[in-house]
Amino acid sequence: MRRPTLRVPADRVRTPADLTYRLVNGIGRTALAGLAVRTRWEGAEHVPTSGPVIIAANHVSYVDFVFLQRALRRRHRRVRFMTRADVWDAPGVGPVMDAMGHIPVDRDAPAAAYLRARSLLRQGHAVGVFPEAGISYSLTVRGLMRGVAALGRETGVPVVPAAIFGSQRIYGVWPLDEDGRELGLDRTRGRRVDVVFGEPVLVPPTADLTEWTRWLGERLTGMLEGLQGQPQHRPRPGEWAPWYPAHLGGDALTRAQAREWDVLPRSAVQPTWGPQDC
Repeated sequence: MRRPTLRVPADRVRTPADLTYRLVNGIGRTALAGLAVRTRWEGAEHVPTSGPVIIAANHVSYVDFVFLQRALRRRHRRVRFMTRADVWDAPGVGPVMDAMGHIPVDRDAPAAAYLRARSLLRQGHAVGVFPEAGISYSLTVRGLMRGVAALGRETGVPVVPAAIFGSQRIYGVWPLDEDGRELGLDRTRGRRVDVVFGEPVLVPPTADLTEWTRWLGERLTGMLEGLQGQPQHRPRPGEWAPWYPAHLGGDALTRAQAREWDVLPRSAVQPTWGPQDC
């Protein structure tokens, strides 16, 4: 009698690319341990342990992907993130990004990234997307691209919304000096980063991409503000807090002020969610 063939999920096959992914993540975990970063997450059980899934997260720092991947380590998922194409231009970075299976996104010609993400989903991978197409200077959910809605509608793959907060205090874009210049990595030890995953949702085959994207904006905003309201993230009375949103009492740029810094493609769905008066 022939033994049944066991199919190993695509993103758990051990290949040279897998070894690269594990090595890079091991380095990341070591760096976080060196900074004594405290990471907490909820809802990771909403991400299936196998099969295709889209993880759609807000974006507050350059290292958000590190914490999202760390939160999913016990789910044995290796997420292929859609990432700005210019990251590949840094010396030695491009080959590593390629080996890990990440997806370069050229904002002026995003079709290739979309097709690559669709192919990976059809192979059973987890694809991570930051639909804001950049880091939010106001620490609110800014305008969103329709890519998540389009991928979900075409492939029928579940979308898991995710929110992250706290990572902006490690390596964010918020101004740290009087001239508004970014001072890079903050090596202060003991920072707290929280990640939460919501229940998976399906994009209906007849969904309007703009309306569904607005729904996603509302969902991400609710999840993000849930984290921002937790005691460990609220600034102390009188504390100057450029890492905390203005509409909640912090000193981050307001949405109006952030327009000068936020560079969004014209095709982005403008926010009808979140604070509208600042």
